Amino acid sequence: MSHVVVTIDGPAGAGKSSTARALAERLGYRFLDTGAMYRAVALAALRQRLDWNDPAAWAELCDRISIELRGDRILLDGEDVSQEIRSQGVTAVVGHAADSQHVRRRLIELQRCESQGQNIVTEGRDQGTLAFPDASCKIFLTASPRERAERRWLQLRAQGEQVSLQQVLDEQNERDRRDGQRPFGGLIPAPDAVEVSTDGLTPDEVVDRLAELVRQRIGRNC
Repeated sequence: MSHVVVTIDGPAGAGKSSTARALAERLGYRFLDTGAMYRAVALAALRQRLDWNDPAAWAELCDRISIELRGDRILLDGEDVSQEIRSQGVTAVVGHAADSQHVRRRLIELQRCESQGQNIVTEGRDQGTLAFPDASCKIFLTASPRERAERRWLQLRAQGEQVSLQQVLDEQNERDRRDGQRPFGGLIPAPDAVEVSTDGLTPDEVVDRLAELVRQRIGRNC
């Protein structure tokens, strides 16, 4: 591909979104928040009381709604839902959207369209395996389950949501299980991905390490 694509995959709470955003800013690339896309679909399903176990309903919903990325904002049918999609309620059901093969294929198409002609940093669970198998640099970002849960718990508290750390950990473990068992778009590192653990590292240290990896892979001064 003529443009550079850096993929960052990994489990929930590994810091993919914040790291990918900071790395994109460091490199002067566009940040593609694919997780927000799935959350937007999940929010639409919640609002319409969708039957989680009805594949046809998911397909009809995904084909009908409009999802747009506008910088740091995500629009659902023209409405800015950037904050609402981060709620614990959406987090609890977003796995259903991710399990739908129709939703996943549709969003992969959208992700590829969004990347055309641009240098991007994109994060998710299948970016290096399905969405961008020919990406210039692939990273698998991870951290210990406890540390990931604590990060998410602190984030939710900052948003004013009352939830226990154990509840966050339990929901995260269930999400990890579902992500790993998903037949299409399951959470697995791409064969040529570099695994990076964020345990014990500051956000700046993580970005420094990833920027160096990108520089090594694409041979540019990042």
